[in-house]
Amino acid sequence: MNYTNFSLSDFFFLLRNLSILPERILVVTLITVIVTDLSNKGKNTDLLHRISATSMSISVVVSLCQWGIHSASVASENYRISNFSYIFRFFLLTCSLLSVLLSIDYIRCSKTVLAEFSFFVLAAGSGGMVLCRANDLVTLYVALEFSSLSSCFLSGHTKKDIRSNEATTKFLLMGGASSSFLSYGFSPLYGISGGQLQLDKTADRLPLSQYLVVICTSIAFTTAGTAFKLSLVPFHQWTPDVYEGVSPTPVVAFFSVTSKVAAPALFTRLFGLVFPHLSNGWHIVVGLLATSSMILGNLIAVTQISMKRMLAYPSISQIGYIMIGVLAADPENGYASMITYTFIYILMNLGTFARITSFGLRTGTDNIKDYAGLYMKDPVLTFSPVLRSPSLGGIPPLSGFFGKLYLFWHGWKAGSYPSVLVALVTSVISIYYYLKIIKLMFTGKNGRSDASTTYIQNSLVSPSISISKSSIEIAMIIRALASILPGILIDPIIGITRNTLF
Repeated sequence: MNYTNFSLSDFFFLLRNLSILPERILVVTLITVIVTDLSNKGKNTDLLHRISATSMSISVVVSLCQWGIHSASVASENYRISNFSYIFRFFLLTCSLLSVLLSIDYIRCSKTVLAEFSFFVLAAGSGGMVLCRANDLVTLYVALEFSSLSSCFLSGHTKKDIRSNEATTKFLLMGGASSSFLSYGFSPLYGISGGQLQLDKTADRLPLSQYLVVICTSIAFTTAGTAFKLSLVPFHQWTPDVYEGVSPTPVVAFFSVTSKVAAPALFTRLFGLVFPHLSNGWHIVVGLLATSSMILGNLIAVTQISMKRMLAYPSISQIGYIMIGVLAADPENGYASMITYTFIYILMNLGTFARITSFGLRTGTDNIKDYAGLYMKDPVLTFSPVLRSPSLGGIPPLSGFFGKLYLFWHGWKAGSYPSVLVALVTSVISIYYYLKIIKLMFTGKNGRSDASTTYIQNSLVSPSISISKSSIEIAMIIRALASILPGILIDPIIGITRNTLF
């Protein structure tokens, strides 16, 4: 009994003092994946998948245990441990884990390289986790670049695909430009604050009366750099091109959720800690960018014919919704509305890409017209979007409705009346193109007489490999139910996310 108590006390001491233990686990796993792949010469992909999934699961458990142990906010020179950082670190781990689980069938059937996929997912996830806790400008910038470059390389890991290479080149060039904007925004802060790097100390040392023009210039460059990471209009051009050009659908799924977690965490920590005294100014600018994103994202999505490109534009509008929660933070609720909606969006969007991955494996296409009459070919594959797409649009009683209701009500109470009104109108527009796809699945007719034959012949799956239909059906059902349960449990989720203000 004494030995058991000693072991448990040592375990909790380890969790309490190794605050970056989940990150270390991912780094060790990253090295293990590369060594294992080199020793097996890329043959045993199932082993690599098990290693990646197991390590991420362990990291999720460790992160939750640390979250339960640390109840107060603790700041050090390089890291700031708070309820906010624990929540977003958990979100990033969940996104990475679900993306790896989503990819196994695609990797196995399309015969792409799993080692590189796992390597860059682990690298991007660990960089994003450090980003959520960084407390100085250098650590923040290095973590951001580490995550961004890993995501960029991940988009181009199918080296023989011309469209993927083109998307990666655009991503790399525009990402480099945004990083230069961000560095130009950080440089004046370092100079006029007397060489301070820590975020809170930088804010205290800013001479607002003497260098107001310099500070406003820094805010402008920082806003431009973070707006690219957020895909806010007019810094959104890379998003639809990368979504459509990147051929592996699990990679697009990973982008679609991690960018909605890491980028808002970056923006919230940076502006909430460094520029709290000038919030009235940057609130107006960010509100205009968010409103433009909601309008343009939903209007252009209506005209798309590619499923992945169509989902890229709603992702631009979704980040506009999320920014309403960032601007509506208050001492009583913190960032609860933004965090709650982000959690619901992760589940809804990953489930949507699970359906697209399965459909793409069987047909080799992502054209919306090819979804016509899908109910007659695969009822289970049709069941999933029936619940998930209306949830993304915000139709009651699904979880997306409750997430948007709390988000918009919180924004309305904070005085963001124009943004909330635009969000309500554009949400109605989004319902149209989501329901249009569902209608096409049930009532649409494929104009080609050999539609069922093409459904098999264009498949990305090798003839010698069969898709485990039972596993896909189980995954579809679980992710569809995930679109309902968070709406039922929204009160406990809001209670957990309230104490998140810096």
